[in-house]
Amino acid sequence: MGDEDCNGVFQAERLWGWAGVMTWILARRLLYLYYYVFLARTMAHYSRDRLTERSGQKKPVQKNLPLQDQLSHLCYVLLDVLQIHESDFKPTIAMHSLLGIVLGLFLVFRTNSAYDRWWEGRKLWGSMVNNTRNLAHKLNAFLDKGDQKNRVWFAQMIPNFVVSVKEHLREGVKSSDLDLIEEEGFTERLEGVKHLPNRLSSMMYERVNDLYKRKTLSGEQLFVVDKELKEFSEILGACERIKNTPIPYSYTMYIKQFIFIYTITLPFAFVTTSGYITVPIVALITFVLLSVELIAEEIEDPFGRDINDLPTDELSEKIRDNVREILL
Repeated sequence: MGDEDCNGVFQAERLWGWAGVMTWILARRLLYLYYYVFLARTMAHYSRDRLTERSGQKKPVQKNLPLQDQLSHLCYVLLDVLQIHESDFKPTIAMHSLLGIVLGLFLVFRTNSAYDRWWEGRKLWGSMVNNTRNLAHKLNAFLDKGDQKNRVWFAQMIPNFVVSVKEHLREGVKSSDLDLIEEEGFTERLEGVKHLPNRLSSMMYERVNDLYKRKTLSGEQLFVVDKELKEFSEILGACERIKNTPIPYSYTMYIKQFIFIYTITLPFAFVTTSGYITVPIVALITFVLLSVELIAEEIEDPFGRDINDLPTDELSEKIRDNVREILL
């Protein structure tokens, strides 16, 4: 038993007798156990949920005690059981004020990094919209009005490439997601392909080169069209870089641990002066800090299906309508 425990035992013996001594020691140990178990369970739940999210499995439903109830139980232990407001315990918010500055800097950097990823993805898809329109305009000018075969082919293939990029950045592309072209060997060329956007881009290059060989396109026109076809690959590569390079897991985990330790120790700074008002104070501060972190998590992967992700489905439909209106 340490010096702090001995001093507490002497004070408890003087006030309550030996029954008070045992009560004081038991309450102290229970308080420590409460904190350590709660911290361990929270970190374990987050780690398991993170791993199941990465593996694509369904998260189990957890029934945890609400934050208000946890804080109320803590305040009851501190005020009614330990009665630290009547002891020599003098809390201060100086430590949390200093740590709050550091935590704020971490959260600002975290949110900015996530928003940069979201905004870069939006700019890339804006370039995708403009690039498809430019290619459709050039093909519309270069191809004869009566060449319906090539016009229909590109009117289907350009939106197909966009849809394949969209689904490639999610779970993967399926043949049912594409507008299949009625052409001999088209479906067979898509079977067993691991990277479908690359195959569709290659097929458009082959088609343009075939038009050049047949003298449908001149060398200058081939050079002009090549700019948009090459831009497709650059947009795809940039989107894959965002998708395949997440924010380091150790960094995000450290911020969550920092927030948890900060908020779980925050009641000690207010409980003796604010009493049970500590419950809404700490709950509000916890809500603000966790909301900022959850916002960053929500937008750091912009190509999914969540409500705050990029509207790639709507953009794909817009591209399909615009290309068909231009070429057909």
